[in-house]
Amino acid sequence: MTPIMLTDDQVAATLDLDTAIASQREAFTALGNGTARLAEKVALPNPADGSVALCYVSRLSEEHGAVCKLVDVHPGNAALNLPTINATVLVLDGPTGRLAALLEATRLTEIRTAAGSAVAADALAPPDADELAVLGSGVQGRAHVRALHRVRPLRRVRVWSPNPGRRDDAAAELAAELGIEVRAVASPAEAVQGAPLVAACTLSDTPVVRAADLAPGATVLSVGSFEADRSEVDAELVRTARVVVDHVDTSLTHAGPVVRAIAAGELEAGELVSLGEVLVGSRPGRTGPDQVVFYNSVGLGVQDAAAAHAVLAAHRREHR
Repeated sequence: MTPIMLTDDQVAATLDLDTAIASQREAFTALGNGTARLAEKVALPNPADGSVALCYVSRLSEEHGAVCKLVDVHPGNAALNLPTINATVLVLDGPTGRLAALLEATRLTEIRTAAGSAVAADALAPPDADELAVLGSGVQGRAHVRALHRVRPLRRVRVWSPNPGRRDDAAAELAAELGIEVRAVASPAEAVQGAPLVAACTLSDTPVVRAADLAPGATVLSVGSFEADRSEVDAELVRTARVVVDHVDTSLTHAGPVVRAIAAGELEAGELVSLGEVLVGSRPGRTGPDQVVFYNSVGLGVQDAAAAHAVLAAHRREHR
């Protein structure tokens, strides 16, 4: 067996948004059904530069080969005009365990993360949610606008990030690409005011989303609170919202807002609802139109596994 080797550009060309969203729905459904297997996520911080290396190992089902992703998050790369996230995925053959593929996975991580949020939004946000606030104007902020537009056709988007030039560029790029109103704003509060959908896509270790600024019934998606010391949302939001997570056990040690709330006695682990449970119908997500729902994603290996298998399936069809 000669392993398939794909670059980031090849992966991105194969993993269109609709395929990616379908793969993430499969991943979370497999978790909800108990058919996926997930090793404990490993995080290795580097205090010297604020970076963190992460390792994920998972299996989408008994028939699928195991998938391992090694990723390094370097916040300082933004100042160098380099990607803040770099990743590589190894895919093993199911029947033999031999190496089946080696994928550059920076773009895969970008696309699957936003696609996972789109699955969450589709499950948790009201059908008429057509206005989005995005906090963060980098790769993930832009990817989230594109992905969320696939499940909730957006009428209006407001973008905030600390750098005025970058948020202006992001707004102009997305408006031209999607043909909808996208406006850069000067503060997080201005961004989220009245928005039924909020996506926090920052690497902030202090809150950028505050419960007091949110509209009744808002759905808040956070992908930047993936370590115990990072929290894009304030404590009041976690206290008052219905909290949904990508995976309960992983969130207890890695999701900053969840870790803090449980340590403070403001949240019980049994109150946490997983996205997989919502998708398979074993537990409800939103329970009322005015309920604020907070979805915290730390990123799971099974998401990478599902995306990687989707890429390989498409690649093999193309090269028969």
